[in-house]
Amino acid sequence: LILAIWQITVNREVYSRGQLPAPLAVLSAGQELQNIGILIPNVLASLQRVAIGWGIGALVAIAIGLLVGFSRTFEDYLAPTIQAFRAVPSLAWVPLFVLWLGIGETPKLLLIAVGAFFPVYTNVVAGVRQIDRKLVEVGRAYGLRGWSLTQEILFPAALPALFTGLRLGLAQAWLFLVAAELIAASRGLGFLLIDAQNTGRADIILLSIALLALIGKSTDWLLARGEHRFLRWADTFAGAK
Repeated sequence: LILAIWQITVNREVYSRGQLPAPLAVLSAGQELQNIGILIPNVLASLQRVAIGWGIGALVAIAIGLLVGFSRTFEDYLAPTIQAFRAVPSLAWVPLFVLWLGIGETPKLLLIAVGAFFPVYTNVVAGVRQIDRKLVEVGRAYGLRGWSLTQEILFPAALPALFTGLRLGLAQAWLFLVAAELIAASRGLGFLLIDAQNTGRADIILLSIALLALIGKSTDWLLARGEHRFLRWADTFAGAK
């Protein structure tokens, strides 16, 4: 439906073809980039950055989220500061990271990790705090304490919220990718976007946006499949038909 509306809009010249190329023109731009050998390397560069940045951000968020969720002391010390940093726009970090870390890969990965951190952290804390207290009481009645209680009761009960946070964090990682690739990038989908803007290639701009949408959706689908596999035990409402 989107492609049909897109084609009709172009055919009726609502916008000029220079502003809104037809779908086939966008495909031709992709073929052009592939023929000169720069499409796949740019896609792989962005995939690698998102994978590493999201992985780092998610791991740190899970660790801190569990600490804050399980301990009111850690919550008192850490939560206000984390919530304050959460309100900082993504682009505000760019000049600071460049000043500290230069223009290599490290600031790009760090910015993506920052974007992935907050959704995962928020959902982990919420997941822990929403655990049914009766589950904890049953675990303690069976002699579970400390790590054993966390491993057997708390972590599995918080797992649905954790997967929600991971999926939201992955979406944020793709959003922060374009901002990250503004930092003197020479490859990546964000680089393609900026380069196409500078050269007036609307077809490559639309191609980059379409690739971001398709790859982002594909990675989210893979994570959703993992969620379904790990949460097969959950007897939850699947939606009405």
